Amino acid sequence: MAQVQVPFQPPLSGPNGAANAGGNQFVTTSLYVGDLEWNVSDSQLYDLFSQLGQVVSVRVCRDLSSRRSLGYAYVNYSNTQEAARALDVLNFTPLNGKAIRIMYSHRDPSIRKSGTANIFIKNLDKAIDNKALQETFSAFGNILSCKIATDPSGQSKGYGFVQFDSEDAAQNAIDKLNGMLLNDKQVFVGPFLRKQERETAMNKTKFNNVFVKNLSELTTEEDLKKIFGEYGTITSVVVMRDGDGKSKCFGFVNFENADDAAQSVDALNGAKFDEKEWYVGKAQKKYEREIELKGRFEQNMKEAVDKFQGVNLYVKNLDDSISDDKLRELFSEFGTISSCKVMRDPNGISRGSGFVAFSTPEEASRALSEMNGKMIVSKPLYVALAQRKEDRKARLQAQFSQMRPVAIAPSVAPRMPMYPPGGPGLGQQIFYGQGPPAIIPPQVLPIFLA
Repeated sequence: MAQVQVPFQPPLSGPNGAANAGGNQFVTTSLYVGDLEWNVSDSQLYDLFSQLGQVVSVRVCRDLSSRRSLGYAYVNYSNTQEAARALDVLNFTPLNGKAIRIMYSHRDPSIRKSGTANIFIKNLDKAIDNKALQETFSAFGNILSCKIATDPSGQSKGYGFVQFDSEDAAQNAIDKLNGMLLNDKQVFVGPFLRKQERETAMNKTKFNNVFVKNLSELTTEEDLKKIFGEYGTITSVVVMRDGDGKSKCFGFVNFENADDAAQSVDALNGAKFDEKEWYVGKAQKKYEREIELKGRFEQNMKEAVDKFQGVNLYVKNLDDSISDDKLRELFSEFGTISSCKVMRDPNGISRGSGFVAFSTPEEASRALSEMNGKMIVSKPLYVALAQRKEDRKARLQAQFSQMRPVAIAPSVAPRMPMYPPGGPGLGQQIFYGQGPPAIIPPQVLPIFLA
């Protein structure tokens, strides 16, 4: 493990611009530490961060059931100066072979979720990592967060996000870097748009190529040219066919003018020809179709959740013998049940959980209070209001960020292993003190890097 000597003084400026932010509203004593290797522990983080100041608490966030690390943690310092110094010095430090990513933690996620001063960068060279992206954009202002999107193997997807603490800094970065070459690749830099905004912008984009489906097998290119030709000049028409020349019942019509293409969509979408109702719309690339379909699915899911908001209960810890009918019987005394389902795997074996939806929130509330913790076939039920995965994840992250675990008390004594009663020779080591080094030279601070 390498040892690096770092001058022990509050940084006046740095990659993050944190310490010199003056009245920066984002300065805090709490740090978010992301991109953690799965085996990083609380004690490892304490060892690293305590070298930059007095650490009040450390928590690696874990899955409540499996206790597996979620890949991020929170570190709290006793004052803002030490937190700023840690952010400036330790950001992108390798830990267990993986560079950690640090930013200030804020209990109110509204600023982050609003997209304020957030920019999107795409067409990035795969060799550009979080650190390189941060160093590139830090010249334009104080950065709150910076991240390259990666696949499950950790490889860059070629795009990323940078959020500044002001709109001026974000706009300045867009003006200066959009269209510039980074690692010999021309990058796009623009304002970050939420999914709904992207879809709206996509829908407003002009197009010349029209997609038409649900055609009769007898419909030919000449038929399409005649029908669509009423709306403007057509440059090409094709009906897609298989290897045997049989129509696949969809095709494309390309107009010379985009306004004519849009007019044909408005007029012909839903029209009936040869007893077939056509779908006519903008011809899309595969990724555009995927975005649209995903958006529709999520919207449908949201509408379903909103419909059952406050009336749908999630039930787990069910005995394997509990069927849909039995679950309905258990909850029917509390009101009218509109749906009831025990979740099962592909082999039909119960997953031990299910959902019960009532007709009114009052009925659901009464069932929750009466059935939560009740013993059913020797197992206590867990009953709660059903939530979407995104809402549940956001709630858990908020809980983790607000938790203040018992502080790890600093120690001035050398680390001493603790043994169970009987002495060192009669038992295994069960605890190892995590205090910071006892002696630190007055002008230098040792930083241990993996």
